[in-house]
Amino acid sequence: MPLTIVHYNDPILRKRGVKLTAVNAAVRKLAEEMVGAMHAAEGIGLAAQQVGQALQVCVIDLRPVEAKFAWDYDGTRPPLDLFMPLVLINPEVTVLPGDETVYEEGCLSFPHIRGDVVRPDRISVKFKDAAGHPHTLACDGLLARCVQHEVDHLNGVLYIDRMTKEVLALLDPALKALKKQTREAAKKS
Repeated sequence: MPLTIVHYNDPILRKRGVKLTAVNAAVRKLAEEMVGAMHAAEGIGLAAQQVGQALQVCVIDLRPVEAKFAWDYDGTRPPLDLFMPLVLINPEVTVLPGDETVYEEGCLSFPHIRGDVVRPDRISVKFKDAAGHPHTLACDGLLARCVQHEVDHLNGVLYIDRMTKEVLALLDPALKALKKQTREAAKKS
């Protein structure tokens, strides 16, 4: 059965994910299903909380996106096809020296709601892949933003938490409508 992406106001989105002590077949299956759900929703990233699991697992795939960004994967620059879709287990982000940039972000748990978010433009992330192997990825641009967005989810932080009051005020009607929709859907299930 395909995974269902939960929407804003579902309590799971505010839960900090549990660190995984082992990468086993169940974790690999979850990651594979998350990639499928992300692709089906035409997204570029998805965190376990977004599919109802409070775990430190997220997936990213920027291959279909035409955006400029740089990356260093374990000290090299392999083609994206060699490491994406990217599975990040227990990711730890470090901000690298550089500018902060304002980006318009969206989220699969907030359909059709986009707003400006300020984030560091350069980061490094240490993580394990779906085979349990450790890696380090340094990146900038859209890839850095996507990693930060998904790792925030793993810690119960939503992109709306990083928006200014002015941006949130503009989105308030849409957020209230989505909250109501989520509440009504929960009553039916």
